[in-house]
Amino acid sequence: MTGTKRSGTSMWMQILTAAGLPAFGEAFPRNWDRTLKDANPDGFYESVLREGIYYRTNPHPQSGAFFHPSQVERHVVKVFIPGLVRTDLAYIGKVVATMRHWREYQRSLERLHRIEDEQRGPQAPPPERMPPWLEWWDECFMLMREILVRRHAIHVQSYDGLLADPTGVITRVVEWLALPDLDVAAAIGAVRPGNRTQHRPEVDGVPEHLARVFDELYASIDEHHGLPRSLMETLNATSRELAPQVAEHRKRMAMQQRARQGLPA
Repeated sequence: MTGTKRSGTSMWMQILTAAGLPAFGEAFPRNWDRTLKDANPDGFYESVLREGIYYRTNPHPQSGAFFHPSQVERHVVKVFIPGLVRTDLAYIGKVVATMRHWREYQRSLERLHRIEDEQRGPQAPPPERMPPWLEWWDECFMLMREILVRRHAIHVQSYDGLLADPTGVITRVVEWLALPDLDVAAAIGAVRPGNRTQHRPEVDGVPEHLARVFDELYASIDEHHGLPRSLMETLNATSRELAPQVAEHRKRMAMQQRARQGLPA
């Protein structure tokens, strides 16, 4: 299961576990049932593997536990898009990817950041972050490139499309997974439209020509248009335009992380 943060990855984990698939990751890791539950009341289902299934996470960095690809063929795990790119192909069977509209992502991630900052307390400065709209772009373009380059089996589903037709979408996905004995009715019952907190809000500060590109990318997924050559050319041009901003924010975040770890810049 992959996608950006706040795009429905947790909802898909709830759907797939309700269908009967064993999962890596707890509904509320650590103390999230007390600190972050308002952001996702039905659980996150996250683990160290959200950063990818590769040499830094398998074997587990603390316990040393290792799992072989043959042991986890029916398991479902949440891996965010950068982690999917890192994941060894041996551990990728079929990928369900979810995409949320960038405007909703912006506001939803801002809400999550406010919750996280409140937990840190007023004296703790907020961490260095990429603007949510830029993070959305960076990871969604990363996903498009991953699909075209590594060509593993993947189903990309819009957040709006799932909520508009959960029965149809989930039935088709379960059939595509082609795994025996999955409970489609239970999977459909796991969808909670009332947990949605954003409904296509206005977002300031994004240049109009970029907003049009982001809207076109989302519409291509939501309306199942695929990625026509003209759109890919536009996405590549947008990537070249935004690459310096992405690189600068990554540099700042990396420097802050090294400082927290007491490492030289």
